[in-house]
Amino acid sequence: MLDPIYLEYAGLILIALSVAIAALWIVSVAEPRRRDREVPAPDSQDGRQVHFVFDGDALYEASLPAELMLNSKPTPPTDWAGVREHLLARFPTLPEDWRLVQTGITMNVHADEPADLGEITLARKGNRLRMTLVEALGSEPEHRLDLLEQELQTLRQAAQGAPYPIWQTNDQGTLLWYNDAYRTLFARVTSGDKDPMKADPLFDLDLDENRRRLRLRNSLRSEVSDEIFWFDISSSRFDDIWMNYAIDVNAVVNAEIAQRNFVQTLTKTFAQLSIGLAIFDRNRQLALFNPALIDLTSLPADFLSARPNLLSFFDRLRDKHMMPEPKNYSTWREQIADLVAAATDGRYHETWTLPAGQTYRVTGRPHPDGAVAFLFEDISAEVTLTRRFRSQLEFGQTVVDKISEAVAVFSPTGVLVLCNSAYRKLWGIDPDNSFAEMTISDAVGHWNEKCPSATAWPRARRFMTAFGERSAWTVTEKTVDGTDLTCRFEPLVGGSTFVCFEMDGNARLAAPTDIETAES
Repeated sequence: MLDPIYLEYAGLILIALSVAIAALWIVSVAEPRRRDREVPAPDSQDGRQVHFVFDGDALYEASLPAELMLNSKPTPPTDWAGVREHLLARFPTLPEDWRLVQTGITMNVHADEPADLGEITLARKGNRLRMTLVEALGSEPEHRLDLLEQELQTLRQAAQGAPYPIWQTNDQGTLLWYNDAYRTLFARVTSGDKDPMKADPLFDLDLDENRRRLRLRNSLRSEVSDEIFWFDISSSRFDDIWMNYAIDVNAVVNAEIAQRNFVQTLTKTFAQLSIGLAIFDRNRQLALFNPALIDLTSLPADFLSARPNLLSFFDRLRDKHMMPEPKNYSTWREQIADLVAAATDGRYHETWTLPAGQTYRVTGRPHPDGAVAFLFEDISAEVTLTRRFRSQLEFGQTVVDKISEAVAVFSPTGVLVLCNSAYRKLWGIDPDNSFAEMTISDAVGHWNEKCPSATAWPRARRFMTAFGERSAWTVTEKTVDGTDLTCRFEPLVGGSTFVCFEMDGNARLAAPTDIETAES
């Protein structure tokens, strides 16, 4: 029988052997895995260096500084795309796909800013990739701090130097920060020496936490001068903070007011015109009309207010017989197209004789931005007066033609304005068929042809072009065939001159005191 002590020692040996065998098995199994995980080692101080290890796209391992850097984001990235996006602003040439890094070759990616000495090294083995962020030797914290201070200084200068007010509020509208332009505006519109941080914001904005952006136009009334300032305000929400920007638009608002007043003035002026006005925009829709257009065309106001197009407008005019009947209805649209084309070029100028007896002058004029305007003017009275005047002239000419003596009237400037058929026959002329005006010089030339020995023509020329008081005079000359020609010259009202010629000496001569001869 064995001693119990020996049995105890034997048991302990068996347990030790079992533990050793198990340890060897664990090491033999773990060793390949360790080799699979192996990636190039960091240069030094691995615990304090920013490095990441990726297994394919997934982030497998990160050093403590790397984790702190990623945890600065609300949702830390967990894959290659997320980490790359986090570093992309500083390292824009970082590969979009980790597979672009070749196995066994270290890739170096430098920072974009020349003053930034940071560098990323990428080393790949199989599906494992190690990314290491290397800062300038011996100055990592200081360099990063300098960059942050430079960026902060740039942002501060940009915000404080902005020429328009910028301020920051929370969702409750409490003022958190403002720039110099906001403080200047605050001092301009408020009375007393107030602190902007202790007062309500200048602009009362409806900042809804469910919205991300806000745009509106708002005004401020000065407490000092009662002056009104207009601003276009843009607000953007970041987390629970609103950044607000105000742009001075006083010049724009004043220009809009001036334009509106000008349009109102024009509208009032158009309303007083007796000429009908219809302006069609570039789309050929009625954009503006005045009351006179309703009176002249008999078109209903509701039809014009509905902004009809140009073709409908002229169709309605035709239906109401307020324009001449077209000769060919099948080409009506082509006629309107030609009318619009002529108006666009400023060539449309027509006189419409309507079936009811009125006469309209219609003019088409181009307007800016492709618009076109039509003006309708009732010239019925003018046409009637012209016709009456023309009738009177024709009647007067008929009466003058009945006079047997040759008579003519010259204007104060010596231009022939009237003569009868006897005058035309005597001197063999027809002034109506002449393109140029017939003057006293032309008339004297004709007289001299029939009366070459006459000596009164120079005096007649002086008499008809003289100014001041003149007296009538008569003279007898002889024609080329020896016939006596009695010539009478009389002044008329306004400086004109009446001339009368009578053959054979049968003329009723003036009183002896008025009769003169060429010799006198």
